[in-house]
Amino acid sequence: MSLSAGTAQPVIGEPEVVEDVRRVETSAAWRGLKEAATALQALQVRNGAIPDASAHASARGHVDTIVAAIRALAPLFPHDAAYLEALPRDFARWVEGGFGEPDFLDSLVAFQPQRHRVDGTRHLVVFPMYTQNGSSSRHVEALLAEAIWPDFVAALEAGDYGNALFVSLRLVDFTPGYDTNSAVLFPETVAMREIPAFTWGAIFQDREAARYRRVVAAAAEITKLALPADAAAMLEDQALAERTFVMWDLIHDRTHMRGDLPFDPFMIKQRMPFFLYTLEELRCDLTAFRESVGIQRRLDARAAAGEELSSIEADTRRHARLVQYAVLFDRIFRFPLTGSRVRNYDGLGGQLLFAWLHQRHVIEWRDVELSIDWERVADAVIELSDTINALYWESIDRPKTAHWLKAHALVSSVVTPHPASVWAQGLPREVLAGPPKGYTDLVMDDEFPLSMFFEALDRKMRPVIESTAGIRSTAG
Repeated sequence: MSLSAGTAQPVIGEPEVVEDVRRVETSAAWRGLKEAATALQALQVRNGAIPDASAHASARGHVDTIVAAIRALAPLFPHDAAYLEALPRDFARWVEGGFGEPDFLDSLVAFQPQRHRVDGTRHLVVFPMYTQNGSSSRHVEALLAEAIWPDFVAALEAGDYGNALFVSLRLVDFTPGYDTNSAVLFPETVAMREIPAFTWGAIFQDREAARYRRVVAAAAEITKLALPADAAAMLEDQALAERTFVMWDLIHDRTHMRGDLPFDPFMIKQRMPFFLYTLEELRCDLTAFRESVGIQRRLDARAAAGEELSSIEADTRRHARLVQYAVLFDRIFRFPLTGSRVRNYDGLGGQLLFAWLHQRHVIEWRDVELSIDWERVADAVIELSDTINALYWESIDRPKTAHWLKAHALVSSVVTPHPASVWAQGLPREVLAGPPKGYTDLVMDDEFPLSMFFEALDRKMRPVIESTAGIRSTAG
């Protein structure tokens, strides 16, 4: 198999390879791998198996193409050598087992991208997996990705914001599972026989940044919101937005399982009312916001005192300010309008943030024009963060269901519940005296509907939101 679509350099005893890994996405090997994986998906059922024996011959041909391409491309990814050596063995075991439910545990354990957080480092990733906010089927997906790891983020991670599991990536090319809203690569989505100790989690900040730029630009125009110069600059600069999202996600990700928590905010992933997830995700975003405010203010004070900041400190200061815009605008413009209204916990978080600021006259909607009191916004957002943190601290001394009731009360004190909400009216005594399942069963799918502001905005923003599915970093 020829690797390169252009000029290839032969290597004795090996397939042709290109010396520059930057050209992988244009190579014949990658194109063949991508096409074979896509064709294989059409033969797989939801759990990744291929039960139709009549399709096995075709499936073997596709696997042969995938494995040949992996072997051809492997020399370009020496940092992933163990993983790329394990992949063909996992594919072979799947074929020999009659294409039952795939098991790629061995190659998953060998894949360790968190050890190579160097800006621009590329990875070839092939797994049978589902993609969050994309496909719910564990089909064979293939993607090319590269690390986004600027120096100021490396300094933050090496200092007060250590997170050895966090991986920030840029999508280069991908199969259909990522031609969706999916912007993460998590090991738990891979088909495997047992659950190992996970050592990494990856987020595609390029996709987050690209859809942020498109959505916020449209929302600002529709609502006639005058943006500060630095916020407007981020909408014009994809690389600047990407770096900002890396800083946001680094702090957000490390916030989970830190702080005064009611044992486990996710209750070991037990079924619970979706607004509990709303508060946990919002808590982490608001922590990223308040930490960025603190970083900016400390560096502002040093600069105001005449101290010369290093280049890394200057970058950190600039991006700390931009993180605040990113959290604010992504939360209030994109989150409430993305996805369905069925237990949309991120959407509710955006509604909560907007209503909190509006009720404090930090955000105003007057004469069909949105305005923000920029001098007050940081302290108002931190006040909401404090309120959620206080709920968590107090809940350590409460029964689980009492915590749920207090959480609903907090949200409903800001966002109006559905008129038919049983929770808002007061749960029946027999439910209150019963198991937690009874509480959860009475939460409406859309317990907190969109306000009239968001209903009107949704009608104008829906085409823009939908256009961001599968967005690439080169998009405006």
